[in-house]
Amino acid sequence: MQKTILFLFLLLSSWVYGQENLTFQKPSAEILALADYQRPPTIRVSPDKAWILFMYRPTYKSLEELGQEEMRLAGLRINAKTKASSTESYVGNLRLKQFASDREFDIKGLPENARIANISFSPDAKKIAFTHTNTHGLALWIIDVATQQAKQLTDYDLNAVLDGPYRWFRDSERLLINKLSSDMPPLVDRSNELPTGPVVSSSAGQVSQLRTYQDLLKDPRDEQDFETLATSMLYWVDLSGNQTKYLDKAMYAQASFSPDGRYVLVSSLKRPFSYIVRYSSFPQETTVYDMQGNLVKKVNELPLVEAMPKGFSSVRTGKRAMGWRQDKPATLFFVEALDEGDANKAADYRDELFEWETPFTTAPRSLAKVADRFSGVVWGDDEHALVSSQWYDTRNVKTFLLNPKTGSMQVISDRNRQDIYSDPGSVFRDKNQFGTYTMYIHKGKTFWIGDGFTKEGEFPFIDELDLKTLKKKRLYTAPNSDLQERISQIVDIHKGDILVSLQSASQYPNIYTKNINTGKQQAITHIESPFKPLENVHKQVLNYKRKDGVDLSGVLYLPAGYDFTKKEKLPLLVWAYPREYKNKSTAGQVRVNPKEFTFPSYGSFVYWVSKGYAVLDNAAFPIVGEGTQEPNDTFIPQLVANAEAAIDAVDKLGYIDRAKVAVGGHSYGAFMTAHLLSNSNLFAAGIARSGAYNRTLTPFGFQSEQRNFWDDPQLYITMSPFMSASRMKTPMLLVHGAADNNPGTFTLQTERYFQALKNLGAPVRMVILPRESHGYVAKENIFHLLWEQDQFLEKYLKSK
Repeated sequence: MQKTILFLFLLLSSWVYGQENLTFQKPSAEILALADYQRPPTIRVSPDKAWILFMYRPTYKSLEELGQEEMRLAGLRINAKTKASSTESYVGNLRLKQFASDREFDIKGLPENARIANISFSPDAKKIAFTHTNTHGLALWIIDVATQQAKQLTDYDLNAVLDGPYRWFRDSERLLINKLSSDMPPLVDRSNELPTGPVVSSSAGQVSQLRTYQDLLKDPRDEQDFETLATSMLYWVDLSGNQTKYLDKAMYAQASFSPDGRYVLVSSLKRPFSYIVRYSSFPQETTVYDMQGNLVKKVNELPLVEAMPKGFSSVRTGKRAMGWRQDKPATLFFVEALDEGDANKAADYRDELFEWETPFTTAPRSLAKVADRFSGVVWGDDEHALVSSQWYDTRNVKTFLLNPKTGSMQVISDRNRQDIYSDPGSVFRDKNQFGTYTMYIHKGKTFWIGDGFTKEGEFPFIDELDLKTLKKKRLYTAPNSDLQERISQIVDIHKGDILVSLQSASQYPNIYTKNINTGKQQAITHIESPFKPLENVHKQVLNYKRKDGVDLSGVLYLPAGYDFTKKEKLPLLVWAYPREYKNKSTAGQVRVNPKEFTFPSYGSFVYWVSKGYAVLDNAAFPIVGEGTQEPNDTFIPQLVANAEAAIDAVDKLGYIDRAKVAVGGHSYGAFMTAHLLSNSNLFAAGIARSGAYNRTLTPFGFQSEQRNFWDDPQLYITMSPFMSASRMKTPMLLVHGAADNNPGTFTLQTERYFQALKNLGAPVRMVILPRESHGYVAKENIFHLLWEQDQFLEKYLKSK
């Protein structure tokens, strides 16, 4: 009898502890001191370089905010009451500062309990527009920069479901707004509605490779609600609040003004909708109107796209990338595929670039053809434009100097896009006679701002490129110092005036004016670090090699006051994210910087340096596939080799107890963690957050993998930690957001992986964070996450 009672007690105990009904916890004092901080403001510089706008955003959201009414339709998450994204992050306060003085100004008249978004300066920099969100909608507000006075301009009836709710006109005197119609129908009442029939989808037999998406339309009720929420009217509103109707109801997805201000290019969605693709693949119609709303020309019609050829370099057919030439009064440009959008078809040229001048009485004129896939254009003047192309399989990117008049093209850059050492930078753009931004050309020369990554460190630069000879001249290189300098923008290249940010591991990035000729600089912002406990932490970039010779690196943190003479053996935490490369040389380039400000977040292990751990953050985990070999062909061996090299490098310095090493990652880093624990004995514990563990649930590709499951079933099985769950015997903490919206990382991925591990006897714990998406934002959840990780690491690592 006693044995029976004991058996029942144990059985009931196992049921009780299958899940724990915890309330939200807070982490230990050391971690809380770093996590519970006031977020510093982000800044924006006015177009005339005379003002800085400080934008103060709450450090975290709350669970209550995440619990707002939400509709998940066509790949969007929509707050049906406010007609805006339910994931919007709001600014709570704004302040202004003059460049010419140290004076800062509060903004008068801001709304109470401000929830500010969609912030932009007017073209003349005299006004700032923003939206304010209350419980039932969005309203447009305006700030007068000179007086620092805010006022409400519209009612709470703007629509931001598909597009920004407003855009400034060139004269800075009026704005075009997306406004809800007064006869907007109610949403479908789903409380007692019975289905009228099944949901039926069919295929016409066309081969396609569509990835898995979340939040898609599911039935006719979703279709109706999506159309209701996406529909708006376009209105003009002046700075006094007077409104004039411009265009009637439609599902407006985009609107832009011609540089001369005479036309508006408008794109709108059309039916039929789809239950297998996002709204961006729905039929679209693009039309040009004059400023009075009269139709000038329907310039494009795109059908519903439910089938796409295989490959990341495949595109939809028809006109795409349509927009205004910013150097012309009113000329459109667009691109069309010459290979039917199919990257698998042989073709001498893949894409053709056209221009089309209003009022569209003549046919579009061809400007150029590119052998790879068009990826962008920067307009300069009648004789100069920069055209870019790319090809995913080789990671190749090219930049051409195009003469739009003659069609002649010269290659000015041809490189691997992952080769950061050879990156020429971005061309400087400035306002032209239309008030639009184009490539700045002075006496046949352009100017380029580069990040300046090298083997020795990060040295941003400014180059001058002669457009006739294509010869470069280095005008400026940031000096080597204790502070990391990064170039924000050019103010006056002829005087040598630029804006830079300066930072160090303990000094928060601040903006400075600088003259590249004299070296004189002056601080414009004075933002203090909110992480004082980390100021004396040791930080260094650790360079080491994988056993096959690939160069690796990571940022090593040691606790403040660590004795380098005694060299106490510390537990080590490794945080990483695998990335794919096509050659070893680019894979081995150093992308981390010891002089970058240390900004701890839930997205790394840096918090734990305050608790006596060594932390290797942003450890390089390259997966290389050279030539015809794909990176994932040897994913697991390379993963283990990366981890082994990282541990060996820190252990060689004498800082760690290699029996006490844990690994962690988020998303693809969680996928990495699961594989490492299943396929190596290098780690004592692992933390995997918001990952995907069964690749058969993402059968048409994942991350950088272009092959589908049926191309290589064994690859998908081998790369699924779920399939090797029986080998996973290392303590693991699984975490996932309950409302993950990232393609492929459904919350179900973690739930099913946990069930497999638990039933196979693995020491595993699963934490599902309520209402969180792929990235975590609620204060309650983040604090509890840090508590869970802290408890887990103390139990399985420190106390091992």
